[in-house]
Amino acid sequence: MTTVLVVDDQPLQRYGFRMLLDSIPETEVLGEAAHGAEAVRMTAELRPDVVLMDVRMPGMDGIEATRRIVAAGDRSRVLVLTTFDLDEYVHAALRAGASGFLLKDARPEELLAGIRAVAAGDAIIAPALTRRLLDEFTRHPPAYGTGHSAADPRLDALTGREREILVAVGRGWTNGEIAAHFVLAESTVKTHVGRILAKIGARDRVQAVIFAYDHGLARPNTT
Repeated sequence: MTTVLVVDDQPLQRYGFRMLLDSIPETEVLGEAAHGAEAVRMTAELRPDVVLMDVRMPGMDGIEATRRIVAAGDRSRVLVLTTFDLDEYVHAALRAGASGFLLKDARPEELLAGIRAVAAGDAIIAPALTRRLLDEFTRHPPAYGTGHSAADPRLDALTGREREILVAVGRGWTNGEIAAHFVLAESTVKTHVGRILAKIGARDRVQAVIFAYDHGLARPNTT
C-alpha cells in the first residue's frame, strides 16, 4: 500500500486527485493540504510515502515546502505536479530534492506509475518533457553550479562503465535504452545506476541528471 498526501491550493484539484487515488486499492490518501506550510506540517505528522506537490501556491510555495520536507530527512518523497509544459519553478523544485514532476493533465495510469516509481525510490519526469527540461538546464544553468569541474573526486570514484552510464542517464535514457546500447541486462544497468547514485551522493535519478549537467557530462541535443 502506497500512502499519499495531496497538496494543491485548488479544492477541485485536490478532490479529483483524491477520487482517483482512492479508487485504486494499492494507494491510500492520508490527507490533503492547501499550501506549503500545511504540507510540511502534515508530512511530518503523517509520514506519507509520496507527497503530490503543487508548485504555485499562496504563502509558502511548493519549492520551499519541498526543500523543507527533504531537509527533514524523513521517508516521504515529493512528486511535483505542474499545469505548465515547462515551468522554471519546477527546476528549483528538483534541485530542492523533489523526485520528479508530471503534468497535472497526465493520464491516470501515468500518474499512478509515477507515484509507484517515486515510492519505490526511483524518479520520474514526464516523458514528453524530459528533453526540454534538460535543454533548459543547459540554457539557464544555476549560478552555484558553475563552480563544479570534471575533477570532482566523486567522478574519480566511478569506474569507466559507471561514467558511461552516468552520461547516458544525463541524456535522459531509460534503463532499457542503456541496456540495449551497451548490450547489458537491465538488472545490470539498475545495479550500476544504484552504485552511481551512492558514489556521487545523489538522492535519485533526477539528481543524477542534474549532477551530469553541472559537471559537463551531458548536453542538449545529444543521442
